[in-house]
Amino acid sequence: MRAPGPKIAYVMMIKTGFPRCLVLVGAAAVLTACGSLGAATEPHTGSRHGVPMPPASLASRLDDPPSPSQPPSGQEPERRPPASSGPGYEGYEGEARDGAFPDAGDASASASPPAAGTSGTGSALSRSAPVGASDAYRRWGLDWPLERPPAPPAVKPALGRSGPQQWGLPPIVRQVPTDQRVVFVTIDDGIEKDPRFVEQARELGLPFTAFLTDNVIGDHYDYFDQLRRLGNPMENHTLTHPSLAGMSYDDQVREICGQRDILWNRFGQQPRLFRPPFGEYDETTLQAAGFCGARTVVLWRAEMETHGLAYRSGDHLLPGDIILAHFRGPEQLEGQSMTEWITALVRAIQAQGFTIGRLEDYV
Repeated sequence: MRAPGPKIAYVMMIKTGFPRCLVLVGAAAVLTACGSLGAATEPHTGSRHGVPMPPASLASRLDDPPSPSQPPSGQEPERRPPASSGPGYEGYEGEARDGAFPDAGDASASASPPAAGTSGTGSALSRSAPVGASDAYRRWGLDWPLERPPAPPAVKPALGRSGPQQWGLPPIVRQVPTDQRVVFVTIDDGIEKDPRFVEQARELGLPFTAFLTDNVIGDHYDYFDQLRRLGNPMENHTLTHPSLAGMSYDDQVREICGQRDILWNRFGQQPRLFRPPFGEYDETTLQAAGFCGARTVVLWRAEMETHGLAYRSGDHLLPGDIILAHFRGPEQLEGQSMTEWITALVRAIQAQGFTIGRLEDYV
């Protein structure tokens, strides 16, 4: 025989003499319990140091930067001046003050460089790339000024996914999808800390993205903060520069999230890009990077070696190429200073008719 429903049971209880107030209290308790049981429990696929993926409801929260009062490490970050202290720069997603950059001067006194950009962009400027001094190129050994990059796209181009379309597995990029004659310079590690490079980057208005490794920087984050204030983002390159492929998930999380926390505490900004040391990674690396807040894993298609550019394929640059360089000095560069080496890189980029954009404007 089917059990009586709740409504029938309550009527029977009243007719058999139960006080009405007790019946109402019992009904409220039953309805509350039913509501709790009816709420679906969201599945959780693992903890931070267990199975990689958190529940889907955490996606938007982990994908957003931490609030100033709650840095990733759970500690109050060291207070730093805002990123807008650089010329024409107001943070990773900001714009130039009043929507325009200061005049960089007349470059007509020098030989005309090969055309960069596309006709569709006209004279529009990137809204967040640094701007250099008008005649600094001569001081740094260039034949003409570094042309300002074209305006970045209103909508960032879609990047191919690195694997299944699931949350937390960031795409990998070696070359940005664009038809603009723009390439992107990235500088890794942090071994060399040449103060003249700060001057060079400032005077040329050189946009680049740094991928920093803690164990070669030590107590010298102030040097990289000077570069950051010019408008050059500081991104994640692990704590100790290991080859991540084959390491356990927990160890990879410690390397990636550990450096994320240090960059947050030093600069007050969460890195959004990640580069695996040596360009070596596996699926666990992508899972750990996604968990630690990386939106994109950045590799490269060209590399600046001691004596010039080397390419993964072909023998020249292509639009959207990401170029790898390093913070290196005379000991690693056969006597060249870092500024001489960077000048050679810029000359090679200009000779092929390209200018340099800011990677974070596109990815």
